[in-house]
Amino acid sequence: MVTSQRPLDGPALRDWAHTTVSDLITHIDEINQLNVFPVADSDTGANMLFTMRAALAQVDAEAGTDTDADVARVAAALSAGAVTGARGNSGVILSQILLGIAEVTADAADDSGGVLPTIDAATLGAALWRGLELVVASMGGDEVPGTIVSVLRAAATAVEQSAAAGDTLPRAVIDAGDAAVVALEKTTEQLDVLADAGVVDAGGRGLLVMLDSLRSTITGSVPARSCYEPAPHSRPADTGARRPAPQFEVMYLLAGCDAAAADTLRDRLGELGDSVAIAANPSDSYSVHVHTDDAGAAIEAGITAGHLSRIVVSALSSGATGLPAGSWTRERAVLAVVDGDGADELFAGEGACVLRPDEGTDITAHQLVRAVVDTGAAQVMVLPNGYVAAEELVAGCTAANGWGVDVVPVPTGSMVQGLAALAVHDPDRQAVDDGYSMARAAGVARHGSVRIATENALTWAGTCRPGDGLGIAGDEVLIVAADVAAAAIGLLDLLLASGGDLVTVLTGSELADTDIEAVGSVLERHMHDRHPGSELVVYRTGHRGDVLLIGVE
Repeated sequence: MVTSQRPLDGPALRDWAHTTVSDLITHIDEINQLNVFPVADSDTGANMLFTMRAALAQVDAEAGTDTDADVARVAAALSAGAVTGARGNSGVILSQILLGIAEVTADAADDSGGVLPTIDAATLGAALWRGLELVVASMGGDEVPGTIVSVLRAAATAVEQSAAAGDTLPRAVIDAGDAAVVALEKTTEQLDVLADAGVVDAGGRGLLVMLDSLRSTITGSVPARSCYEPAPHSRPADTGARRPAPQFEVMYLLAGCDAAAADTLRDRLGELGDSVAIAANPSDSYSVHVHTDDAGAAIEAGITAGHLSRIVVSALSSGATGLPAGSWTRERAVLAVVDGDGADELFAGEGACVLRPDEGTDITAHQLVRAVVDTGAAQVMVLPNGYVAAEELVAGCTAANGWGVDVVPVPTGSMVQGLAALAVHDPDRQAVDDGYSMARAAGVARHGSVRIATENALTWAGTCRPGDGLGIAGDEVLIVAADVAAAAIGLLDLLLASGGDLVTVLTGSELADTDIEAVGSVLERHMHDRHPGSELVVYRTGHRGDVLLIGVE
């Protein structure tokens, strides 16, 4: 029984994409270990994740958090991002499913006068069927039973039947997921290579994740699903009759090519390898994919057919990591956990990727892994800055390391330490050298904070009353003063007792503009009079909690 319902409008469709990315991260190991067809390269989950990330990034770039975004516009952005950012055979298939949604919603919008408020059951059913047609067409019209196509067909049929019966969208989505489970579990019986390995189809499992993400987006309920793993006593694969797996995966975008030339290219790529997919894109171009031993010949064939761009050649030897070569958009990134709009701008301006905690909560391991993936980097230096509990930091970094991302957590307990570490970051150094230098810079940056007392209390520095300024270092109150400025002066003197070249002060959301100016002026005079050899910089970060964060380098 459906107890709640959210309309599948533009913002909901974007939220579905975001949830799908999150859920694919959760299930990536499970999906990757199921990947034995067409090549046992353990990358299906990673490829679907990267493709969906590209789709979500395109929506964020075009629509952002626009609450009035038309559903057809969001669907078009998802499709465009997936088509240009597709990874692997499974990524091409996913992009065609999203293209089907985009085409059907665009047609429905035209029929309704240019704007489509929401997707109903009938529209979703038509979209899934169109996606199925595009997927099969991209593979040259050949449909192999026991693959993601079988699971997609079952889901499309279930939605179509629900719509015909007059059911609501939530009911149709629930039926689609249930039908997909049945079809997924049948894949082992339909394809010999799956039976040999004792697994269900990896792409079909990924599609089920997407359908369940849609269900949770519009109903708020998350279905309990089995964890699909290889059978413990599966039959050894009969590799004698099969040719060895190709060495390379080749992908590119092809423009300036008509349908006849695309068919000729498909035939040529079929001679060079297997897993050939040529998918038509909305921009009058094609996404091309093939597994082959002769990557050069596959590229030359594309040059003969039209104009190539976004050429990616990956070795089909991902091994235990489950990540194909070339899956990363850059070598190294810094991920900083920060609070406040000003802090966001400050760290991003220095080249860091930013992760912000929700109000009143620390970052979880799951959020950390998702943000690490979103950097698109093979190596990620993480600055927790006091917003990630130790156990969550370890769990998140371990999970990311487990499937191929080289994550280095830098021990920063405050954003001022994070700035010190970021200042010495050098992406041209080896990761271990960069991590050591950043950790050393953070470690020698003495830091503290100023807080406003909210109640009477006895501290190491004496009794405080509500409204007093408290200077805190090492989790202990060392200064009790009449106001914030006086507490900051006392704390500065303690932190500068052994010297320092640079003092950084970050101001929080509790200080008004006039208060910030007043405190800044007081600190500048004090630094000029008492610490003339040290430089003072003040940034308005707008963080919650402590009114001031102070660091000394």
